[in-house]
Amino acid sequence: MAANDFYTEYPNYSTRLSLHWRDTSDEGAIPAASAALDLLQNVGVEAVIGPQASTQAKFVAELGGRARVPVLSFSASLPRVRSSPYFFHTAWDGFSQARAVASLVNAFGWREAVTVLEDSDYGAAFAPFLTDALQEVDVPVSCRSMIAPRATGKQIASELDKLRANRTRVFIVHMYSYSLAFGFFNLTKSLGMMKNGYVWIVTYSLTDIVDLMGSSAMDSIQGVIGLTPSVRENERLHRLNRRWKEDRQFKFNVTMFGLWAYDTVWALAMAAEDVRGSLNSSFMASGSTNSTDLGRVGASLIGPELRDLLLSSSFAGVGGRFRLDGQVLESGSYEIVNVVDGGKRRIGLWSPTKGISLSNVNVTDGDGVEWPGGGWRKPKGWEWPIELVVGIPVKPGFEQFVEINESSGRKGYCIELFEAAMKELSVNFSYKRFSNEQGGSNGTYDDMVYQLSHQRLDAVVGDLTIRENRTRYFDFTQPFTESGLAMVVPTRDARRKGAWTFLKPLSLSLWLASAAFFIFTGATIWLLEHRHNDDFHGVGVGPVLYFSFSTLVFAHRERLATNSGRLVAVFWFFVVLILQANYTARLTSMLTVEQLTPTVEDVAQLLKDGSAVGYQKDSFVQGLLQSLKFNESKIIPYESAEEYHQALINGSVAAIVDEVPYLKVFMAKYCHKNFKMVGPIYKSSGFGFAFPKGSPFVGEVSRAILKVMQNNTLMDKLEKNLYPTVCADNDTDTESSRLTFRIFSGLSLITGTTSLSALILHYSIFFLRQQRPSLLNYDQSPLRRVAMLVQLFKQRGSSLQASEDPKPGEGSTRSAVVLALPYAGAKENG
Repeated sequence: MAANDFYTEYPNYSTRLSLHWRDTSDEGAIPAASAALDLLQNVGVEAVIGPQASTQAKFVAELGGRARVPVLSFSASLPRVRSSPYFFHTAWDGFSQARAVASLVNAFGWREAVTVLEDSDYGAAFAPFLTDALQEVDVPVSCRSMIAPRATGKQIASELDKLRANRTRVFIVHMYSYSLAFGFFNLTKSLGMMKNGYVWIVTYSLTDIVDLMGSSAMDSIQGVIGLTPSVRENERLHRLNRRWKEDRQFKFNVTMFGLWAYDTVWALAMAAEDVRGSLNSSFMASGSTNSTDLGRVGASLIGPELRDLLLSSSFAGVGGRFRLDGQVLESGSYEIVNVVDGGKRRIGLWSPTKGISLSNVNVTDGDGVEWPGGGWRKPKGWEWPIELVVGIPVKPGFEQFVEINESSGRKGYCIELFEAAMKELSVNFSYKRFSNEQGGSNGTYDDMVYQLSHQRLDAVVGDLTIRENRTRYFDFTQPFTESGLAMVVPTRDARRKGAWTFLKPLSLSLWLASAAFFIFTGATIWLLEHRHNDDFHGVGVGPVLYFSFSTLVFAHRERLATNSGRLVAVFWFFVVLILQANYTARLTSMLTVEQLTPTVEDVAQLLKDGSAVGYQKDSFVQGLLQSLKFNESKIIPYESAEEYHQALINGSVAAIVDEVPYLKVFMAKYCHKNFKMVGPIYKSSGFGFAFPKGSPFVGEVSRAILKVMQNNTLMDKLEKNLYPTVCADNDTDTESSRLTFRIFSGLSLITGTTSLSALILHYSIFFLRQQRPSLLNYDQSPLRRVAMLVQLFKQRGSSLQASEDPKPGEGSTRSAVVLALPYAGAKENG
């Protein structure tokens, strides 16, 4: 059909392709090689189209290379025969389809996949392409299955049972044989693997199975997602399909393999027309007479030219743009189709440059795609196994984290948290201790985690630190403990008790402020009382200081005569009471309570002093200390909190370096003043549960852990079992324990304002109201007036005392004094 159509399209071409047929069926490489040898030797063909089988193509390509005859194969996923420059793969490269499949898996967020390939060169050639493409999007292949082309139903069913036992529910199927694929999917449905929760993705070699095998195939693969090369509709393709159905009596359109075969003939016909040499007798003969002797195969004279013309071919074929890129047909875009009851429905497109784009499909919940079983909700791509095998460590110390005591029913913190998370997920599991024949540990934590790689465990649970080197090969849940490394060191009392300890409760600023207010308050009381109170009569520092300082012990004997003085004294007594109480409390604390400080402040001090350091046996802390340049002889392993305690008490080590959760357990057990935790000194990510790399369980378990940790009642119970007691913090700084002036600034402001206000008010009343006539006597000189004020200030004023605190019958005395003062002044002036 291709040859007839070409020369109908180009009737003026001077060359014609003469087609010579050889049917090699699928009996292997030897019949194909024999047929090709016959064509080359006895017929003298200038080009060979086919064969379709990969094993046959290798031999035919080798013969074509010797004879310098182009060999063109339109079968998909053939391995590139790079040893022969005359071999052309006129189908799309398998790697482009593998990239499209990987993009589809990644778009829906599935984190694992299972590959089911035909056990032939066709499947083997596609396997590395698919694996590499999936790795590029971080989707590991959890299981690989190879189905022989002539596998029996029993063999296929046995392989499907293995796949069904696997947790992954995303399957990628790549087969060349339609009959094998049809039987495979029939068994898949009968075994219940085409129901809700399963995902089946097929490559384009199987996408046409619905058209080829009708309703029976439709019933078996409904809900499957497939890829098919995107071919733009055109008039030539429409005519070809119409003739294919009418003339050949087929009920389906030409498949993609047929379109590539059609375009291959057109490319060869175009190249043959442009050959400049003669196409007749173009072989250099060989001297051998044996028709099957490879030595008799001659060399084509026009082969190199024909090869070059094919490499430069470029035209719009019925299967898309025909252009060779490195002897392989240049790939284009793929349509993504969903097999539904009415046939195939396009749901998206993948292109080499723009990647994948889905139309009217929600990749989050899968709406827009009919999945196996008839559902419209996206399968999560995995299912929990019947029973999760969980590895737990065996360790002699710190049983608070991973203990499982069947007799007492006690369990460690990590175990109880994991079981609570599994209860949220309704998952069955069993524990497998990582122990040797003697019941001890079978290795380090790294040895235990590596059991995940060998598929001996589904998860590892315990006090497992999330470290960078481990995350390269395994996935961890979110951390569920505090992170970081710290030190536990002995403590000492930092307070030195000496002759001047009594000065330490108050800061220097408060001592100076207190002294100033003592003097100021004493002076204020003296100014208010000295004219009316015999106890304050006279001028000197003694009366001023004695009264104010005697108030410290409330031993003052002076009675205050004025209301102003009493007001100032009340506020001052209040200040003294508070100051005295705080001073006494602070001094008592300093003399009786120790201020404990660590003997070692940081790791640098340990290195400088050459001190010995303890750590937990089989912990990564050993490597960390070695990287910090600690001498190996100074790094001592211990197994339990009891050994930590003994080592610190007897001075074997200057510090214990471990992760914060362990040290908190130690401090809770030995909660007294001898030790202190310093740090963290190094950052780490805390504890987490480990799963195989790419495991879909990680996200589900992490969410379950979050939900459990939000249950305050349960977490309080777990943490109480982990930390039975909470140590009080004895870290009190000497400087921060001192009383400062800022603390008493409010009281100082109140008493200062009261004293100053009382003083101003008292003398304002005395001078401006009682002595106003004397002050307004303008006959006196200013100097005489000042002298009179001084005399008034120093004058003993019993009558003035009465004016502030009058007694019955003394009102006339006040009038006499007021009138006598200006009279005396007038007499002196006269």
